[in-house]
Amino acid sequence: MAKLTFKTDLCKGCGLCVGACPKNLLVIAKDKINKKGYHPAEMTDAEKCIACAFCATMCPDCIITIEK
Repeated sequence: MAKLTFKTDLCKGCGLCVGACPKNLLVIAKDKINKKGYHPAEMTDAEKCIACAFCATMCPDCIITIEK
């Protein structure tokens, strides 16, 4: 199983990672706001993540790390 980690305080909620996920497991959190005032991205179901790293590749701020 893959472990996906977000540095949520640095996320600006651009949504590029959400669009890049082939399993549609990422969303922009509507109920959370980070220190910068943005709604950060979050994982909906970590069990289904295939660790393709498309989300991490698309992130312009490099806030996503994936461990297999």
